[in-house]
Order: sequence, then structure tokens, then C-alpha cells
Amino acid sequence: MRRLIFSILLLFIYQGVSASFDEYFVSKTMRIDYLHAGNHQQEQYYVQIIKQEPYWGGHQENLIDTFKYGKYFFEVYDKTSGALIYSRGYSSLFGEWQTTDEAKKINKSFFESIVFPFPKNEIIVKWYSRNWDGQFEKQMELEVDPKSYFIEPNLAKPYPVYDALISGSPQIMVDIVILPDGYSKEEMELFKSDCDKFANELFKYSPYSDYKEHFNIRGVLAPSMDSGNDIPADSIWKNTQLNSSFYTFDSERYCMTEDFKSVRDLAANTPYDQIYILVNNEKYGGGAIYNFYNVSVNSNAKAGAIFIHELGHGFVGLGDEYYTSSTSYNDFYNLEVEPWEPNITTMVDFDSKWKHLVDSKTPVPTPDIEEYKGVTGVFEGGGYVAKGVYRPRHDCLMKSFQDDIFCDACKEAIIKMIEFNSEK
Repeated sequence: MRRLIFSILLLFIYQGVSASFDEYFVSKTMRIDYLHAGNHQQEQYYVQIIKQEPYWGGHQENLIDTFKYGKYFFEVYDKTSGALIYSRGYSSLFGEWQTTDEAKKINKSFFESIVFPFPKNEIIVKWYSRNWDGQFEKQMELEVDPKSYFIEPNLAKPYPVYDALISGSPQIMVDIVILPDGYSKEEMELFKSDCDKFANELFKYSPYSDYKEHFNIRGVLAPSMDSGNDIPADSIWKNTQLNSSFYTFDSERYCMTEDFKSVRDLAANTPYDQIYILVNNEKYGGGAIYNFYNVSVNSNAKAGAIFIHELGHGFVGLGDEYYTSSTSYNDFYNLEVEPWEPNITTMVDFDSKWKHLVDSKTPVPTPDIEEYKGVTGVFEGGGYVAKGVYRPRHDCLMKSFQDDIFCDACKEAIIKMIEFNSEK
């Protein structure tokens, strides 16, 4: 009897992890828009609208998230059978804002959305938020009938698409969509050139250089009224497609947008796994949030390295390994909990990180001295703090651009994410 129960349990788990795309989905996207509101201690979710978008760019086999990265997590269940048919982790601008001083003074709302393959039958969607102890707590549940006539089917921002790199079907590729911000109508050829430039830049870096055939890269040809973007401290304000701005959270080089609705609307013109916003500006800056969006400028001298660094955040979930630069965050990591990012550790559960990559002769923690400069170890300082958080190498593209390479821990994480999102 026990063996029978155990077999049934294994079957249920297997079905959950290997949900059949054709059984539960069609190759379009369901997008649920909502407001994420609150302050530094509280959060609320307010559903706005549900949309049907014409393409699905994600993998059709790896439907269940096995990484559990991100500040947030959502699950999609088939209502009739109760089977888990899709899940993904992600982070958001609201989650970062909660750690700022402003969040202690006011309540604020941010637009967010989740996307998943368009279901054939009624579903239940569940949202979770990671608490200070690193555990996911359920926040909201929503039943959705995909046949409802309230689901909006129209593209809000229809624009043509430019193919910078096409290696195969969206279902078996990592699909990156590049969105322009601050490119005028007369600068669309510049945007195409920048898409080509950044597509080429990506594959100069290992391990991306070994996986070029796993990627599609497309750009949406959406001009802005003005050239450039907002720089509030310099009283520069531009009318652009995505309303990007430097000085996000009053950090000069943090260039982001709170207009995530326009970001999603523009990205919907093509299949995508990752959204990359390319800002027409030479000022140093950018930013990225895991499974949310990535941003970098197009013409700064370090634009290529910024592009690669930010993609490490948005696509792979890598954490920042620097700690000397000032940031707007307070208590970003609980030092009693292992952070979810694969390239930083508090040593609470180092076995789950890159311990297998550290030579037995390398001391842990690793002294940050010349002898160990080029080895994989456990160097104190990372995640914006000097003490209590550790990184894998003296330097790495997730710390600075001096060595211009990824450490072994970051390389391993990148490869895992590429393979999860593309044909193996």
C-alpha cells in the first residue's frame, strides 16, 4: 500500500514538473496586469486587466521553474485537475523601492504584470512574496477563464520588428527583444545598428560565446518623440516611448522606468523571454531586475560591458558583487539567510552555491590578496555590503569591468539558465 501511494505521489510530481504544453496551452501569451502597492513593511496586489498577446516565446517543455530565484514567484494551476502547469520567479522595481528611505515615509504603487502561455481551460493563479527569512508567502489567488470576453486581444503598441539574430524557433531559443527609448523617427537606422552591435557584443563574452546558436535577438522599431531620456538632476525631461530616467531612487547612474505597462505593450510585438531596453544616451548608466527588464545606454564608452553586466541580473538572476559604491538600499540582505542569487553567499548554506568549484587548497573565506586574485574562492564583500556577504572571485563582470570576464560561478549559472530556456 505504501509503495502504491509513493508511486502515485511520484507520478503527480512528475506530471507537475513535466506539464504538457499542448494539453494545457496554445502558443499565445496571457498577461495579467496589476498594481503592486504598499510601503517598506506592507504590500497589496490590485488586478487591473487580463490580455491575450499574439506570441509565446518561452520554452514549451521547461514550464515549471526549478531555480526559485527572485523576490516573487507565481504558479498557474489547471482548475479542473489541480495540476501545476506553469511557474516562474521574478523580482520587481517595487521590491527594490521597499528598501529605500522613501518607502518608510509614503505609500506608493507600481505597475507590474506576469506572463505565461495562454491556457486552454480555466486556471488558478497564485502569487507569492519572499519574506525576510527567505520563505515564499502567498499573497493573492485569482481564477481566470480564458474564454472570458473581458480578456483584451489587441496590441496596444503595434510596431514592425527588426531581426538582429535569428537562430531558430522561439520555442527552443532564448529570445531577447530589444526596445528603443529615446530614439527619434530619424534615428531608427541607428537603433537597428545598435541592435546589431549589442548582439555582436554579447557573444564576445564566455560562456555566451559558446551558445550563440541558442539565441534570437529582435528589436521593435518604435520611435520616440524626443531623442535621449530624462536626467532629472540636470532638468532634462524627454517625451519617449518608455519614459526611462536616470536617478532612479535618487541614484545617478540607475537608469530605469516605472512605466512597465508601456514596456510590456511594446515587447508584445514579438516572442520574447527577456526584455532589454536600449536607451539612446551616452551618459553612463543602466539597470536590470530578474525576469522584469534590463536597461543600458547605447553610446557610452563602456556600453558593451554595461549591456552584459545588466543581462546577468535580468536573465540569470546574478547579484551585484560590488560593495563600495553608494546605493539607495537599506538592509537588502538578511545575513542569517542564504540569498537566492547564485553568485553571492552569506555562508549559511554555501554547499548550495559554488563550493564545488573551490579548490580544496583554497582557504574559505579567501584572503583578498594577490595570491588568490585569479582563483575561485569566497571573498568577503558583495551585495552592496562589505561584511557578511561573499563573492566567488576577486573581480568579475558582476563586480567591475576591470577583468572583463565572468567568474566560474557566474559562468555556471549563465549556462544553466541558457539551457533551461533553450533546446538542450
